[in-house]
Amino acid sequence: MHILVLNTGSSTLKFELVLTDAEHMQAGQDRRLARGTVERIGGEAILELRVGEGPKRVETARIPDIRGAVDWILRWLASPASGSELASVAEIDAVGHRVVHGGETFRSSVLVDDGVLEALEDMIHLAPLHNPYNLKGMTAIRELLGTGVPQVAVFDTAFHASLPEHAYLYAIPYSLYRRYKVRRFGFHGTSHRYVAWRYRKLLDIPREKVRIVTLHLGNGCSACAIDGGRSVDTSMGFTPLEGLVMGTRSGDLDPALLEYIGAREGMASGEVQALLNRQSGLLGLSGLTHDMRDLLAEVEEHDDRRAKLAISVFCYRVRKYLGAYLAAMGGADAVVFAGGIGENAPAIRRQIVEGMEWFGLHLDPAANEAAVGGLPARISTEDSRLAAWVIPTDEELLIARDTWRLVAGGDLPLEGSGPLIDRA
Repeated sequence: MHILVLNTGSSTLKFELVLTDAEHMQAGQDRRLARGTVERIGGEAILELRVGEGPKRVETARIPDIRGAVDWILRWLASPASGSELASVAEIDAVGHRVVHGGETFRSSVLVDDGVLEALEDMIHLAPLHNPYNLKGMTAIRELLGTGVPQVAVFDTAFHASLPEHAYLYAIPYSLYRRYKVRRFGFHGTSHRYVAWRYRKLLDIPREKVRIVTLHLGNGCSACAIDGGRSVDTSMGFTPLEGLVMGTRSGDLDPALLEYIGAREGMASGEVQALLNRQSGLLGLSGLTHDMRDLLAEVEEHDDRRAKLAISVFCYRVRKYLGAYLAAMGGADAVVFAGGIGENAPAIRRQIVEGMEWFGLHLDPAANEAAVGGLPARISTEDSRLAAWVIPTDEELLIARDTWRLVAGGDLPLEGSGPLIDRA
């Protein structure tokens, strides 16, 4: 089955064409036929395109909106130049969408119908920066491919539906939760779910034995405590702003700062929110960049104090959450790094776990340095009581597989995220 995976943002659209079905899944031979990114939607867009595992090519095109971006992608996939193996877009059997927020309504992936679209419209207030654009991607597919092509929504929040009340409730009047669902939802669930599944496959253990802390570290960052194969706590909260220091997001801070900053800087509430989401984190601390690769280069080449400070704050916050989750679960078997930083920055991994020998985590320096380039690897010594792993995430593959199961009438449950960890 040819499945198109879409991740739609306000001005960026990522896509991947995956060939998968029961036979491909069983053999672990799902095929990534083509993928790419459309950036700067709304003007002269930049398109990065790749066929299979071939070299990246860059094009530009005038793309006015999300529908135009989807249309361009469909035309390219059906063209001989794409090498996608599609003779026409009619060979796209289904489309899977990354959806940031499912609220308490959607606890697992679902087939998209009019009722789902209406429910997603009703919860836009929970994720106004993300869900409207996810919806526009679904609408564009309906308009361009017709209602006969099934679509599936895969939610970032769904894996965290298993959080217990004591983990997801804030210590504010309970009536605010009852009326407005003010609670911790958590995000990056698709990544945490995939990494936990991959970990148990590597170790050949049942889902119930998965007792780990996963660290998704990229431009967005989150930690997740997974006990018995289920998410029991996670660092992102009501929005993706809470928790770890990120590329441009502040992570945890004193909530009184919002009013204080607004008053001192003469900023409205929305402007303060924009400051915390887009001008903070690594960018705000360093004054240079949100990109960890550039910060590491600045430290290496110029010993830049602010770059070094930003890295230290970043690593310290991750280590605090790691320690908190180990305490909350009464220990764990492994900490697993994923995401662009987690998979490709040995120096950051080393700094995060520095000093954790007391808990039995002993990093293998050579293994840590070698663990880059996209393959899973254990980076702790064999005698470590707490193991450390690097496992590259693959959210698109998980979305494609969920899409196939729902379209093919598989046994994907429609409520309760727990069983999903048993499949990827």
